Amino acid sequence: MLHRTNPLSPNRTQTTVAMGFVTGMLAGLARRGRDPGPLLSATGIDIADTASRVPIERYAALYNRINRQLDDEGFGLFAQPMRLGSFEFLCRGCLSAPTLAEALHRASRFLHIVLPDLAVSVRRAHGQAELVIGESRKLADDPEDPGRIFAFEWLLRLLHGLACWLAGRGLGLDSVIFPYRRPPHAADYALIFTEDSRFAPTVPGGVGTLVASFNANLLDLPVRRDEAALTAFLDGAPGKITTLYRRDREMVIRVRDLLRAALPATLSLDNIAGRLHLSPRTVHRRLEEEGSSFRAIKDALRRDLALARLTKTKESIAQIAADLGYADPSAFYRAFVEWTGMAPVHYRRHWSGR
Repeated sequence: MLHRTNPLSPNRTQTTVAMGFVTGMLAGLARRGRDPGPLLSATGIDIADTASRVPIERYAALYNRINRQLDDEGFGLFAQPMRLGSFEFLCRGCLSAPTLAEALHRASRFLHIVLPDLAVSVRRAHGQAELVIGESRKLADDPEDPGRIFAFEWLLRLLHGLACWLAGRGLGLDSVIFPYRRPPHAADYALIFTEDSRFAPTVPGGVGTLVASFNANLLDLPVRRDEAALTAFLDGAPGKITTLYRRDREMVIRVRDLLRAALPATLSLDNIAGRLHLSPRTVHRRLEEEGSSFRAIKDALRRDLALARLTKTKESIAQIAADLGYADPSAFYRAFVEWTGMAPVHYRRHWSGR
């Protein structure tokens, strides 16, 4: 997950991302026989320890350095390069749109020209909207290829971050279905995208489609940015998009960190609100605006910690349940089956061999 050292002191915190995002971003370099060493050294990133986490500012710096070295804002992952300046022209094309719906429509048309390997569309029905990103051709022979996974992560984050900026507010995603198996760094998805991140593996040899769902009313929001704002926004872009994690998921991050720090004690919404010096209603509303809820954050935190402990430690299931705040192991068992479809002991045996 994204981690901050002190959720109550934003000026002294540091957001980090999982190493899985870095290895995915480097996949295009490897395909072209380029040595990533100098880029990693220049940004102070060591990929030898796959469990380590990367400060988001270094991640953004690596993002931009790869783009510049390859003259490709698509990281060398696609059949044709997405030349430097593509993101700027994407922004400029959206800036004069009257609404977010029109801005996303323009974005999809522009990307069709500069990124034909992925097709972007937006559809609306029954109060819900869906941002759809589909492969026009196979991005890799292996559906679980790190570069393919990163391509979907990157484009969704790019479009979502741009949409948030255009609207001048965080836009919560209700759910996202990703066309691959749950990756090792999926715990970060709750804070980057949404708590309700699902995985539907693409059949080998086929093409996959990502579907991000959100409230259709958001499409009617006016575009609130102008040329002056764009000039500031483009300073450090497109890597700068990654630093928006802290702003548009701020309350989710703070609540999740407080819940984790309190374990094995369990905090109520009233407890959390008191520690944040806010009313429970305000916390609830801000979480809703960020596409989450107190219950969803609490469940996702327990799930992610449980999965990690079961596969990476030899602790007993009863001990894990207690450490996660379950007074009764049977309650943990029921929750785990709901999360994964299998009992904890079977999950451990399947994924860790224990």
